[in-house]
Amino acid sequence: MSDLEEFRKETCAWLEENCPAAMRKPMRSEADACWGGRNAVFTCDEQKLWMERAGAKGWTAPEWPIEYGGGGLTREQAKILKEEMAAIKARSPLVSFGIWMLGPALLKYGSEQQKKHYLPQIVRGEIRWCQGYSEPNAGSDLASLQTRCEDKGDFYEITGQKVWTSYADKADWIFCLVRTDRDVPKHNGISFILFDMQSKGATVKPITLISGRSPFCETFFDAVKVPKENLVGTLNKGWDIAKYLLTHERAMIGDSGSGGDIGGRSIGQITVDSLGTDAQGRLADSALRADLARAEIDGWAFMLTMERMKDEAKAGQGIGARSSMLKYYGTELNKRRYELLMASKGHAGLEWEGEKSRDGELPRAWLRTKGNSIEGGTSEVQLNIISKRILGLPAS
Repeated sequence: MSDLEEFRKETCAWLEENCPAAMRKPMRSEADACWGGRNAVFTCDEQKLWMERAGAKGWTAPEWPIEYGGGGLTREQAKILKEEMAAIKARSPLVSFGIWMLGPALLKYGSEQQKKHYLPQIVRGEIRWCQGYSEPNAGSDLASLQTRCEDKGDFYEITGQKVWTSYADKADWIFCLVRTDRDVPKHNGISFILFDMQSKGATVKPITLISGRSPFCETFFDAVKVPKENLVGTLNKGWDIAKYLLTHERAMIGDSGSGGDIGGRSIGQITVDSLGTDAQGRLADSALRADLARAEIDGWAFMLTMERMKDEAKAGQGIGARSSMLKYYGTELNKRRYELLMASKGHAGLEWEGEKSRDGELPRAWLRTKGNSIEGGTSEVQLNIISKRILGLPAS
């Protein structure tokens, strides 16, 4: 038996023993996701148990080094883990901006003390993070940010505002871009810093979207004191960290396009349930049938592209500007899927409240997808990056 075959056998046995039955069912909605954190609210005891067991083994971040709490798995082993979890329909034990975005940045730029302090907490789901990037006048032009960070001798003092800060009202800590030098070109005076959202002077105001719900918030910092050891990397060199983190964020957002199932069912199955089939067992609406087939094929092609780029990144080639390709295509594909679902439901898909529609779960999710092509850099910004940095086209 090869090493990978032995690993697969051991993985199956561990999952069978440790993944609770309640965590082997498709998530019904975003509310079923486990975010962890010091104020975590679990849907059931099994959800907490699954997070704790996976975190203790390092399998919430399977490819991170063991010395920082991760699983220490190779890319091939991590693929096997993903396949075997999918085989038993296991939910992700933990969803986390710490795992998706901050962790990779700390692994590359953080001090040894920062890695040993923060990464194990992230892996175990003990700390929930939000991202302090965009500002009211610094969205697509992120480097124009004005939240200032002043050296006060024994500590830094942060004053300013961020916007579209996802889940800031539920987060424990924030990784934040701040301006530490106003007398240099805008990209050169930015630093990357971490601090507790419970710090005196930090306040949060939720923002409601057209879906009637929203993860987004405005965050305000009024002379927030931050220990100097919370600075990541070099003072005034935070833009390098910001760009690196954005590649992971854009790949993470784009990954929404690689999942063909919604609540454990394909969009084809959902559509058939809504419209029925013809005498040949096919969806009667031929135009919609063709659109569904095209979306499914595109989804598989995109998923394979994601896997290839992950393999290349693991081999040291990096993703770089290609993360903009993933972000653009993945979010646009996800929007297409929900447009098709809404089309299949007809006027019934517009129900906003009531038990039958689970309080308008579908139309609210459809409206939420519109934000996917804005957050993390708009589709227009991604196309500009692709044209300049990948295709080498001249700037207009």
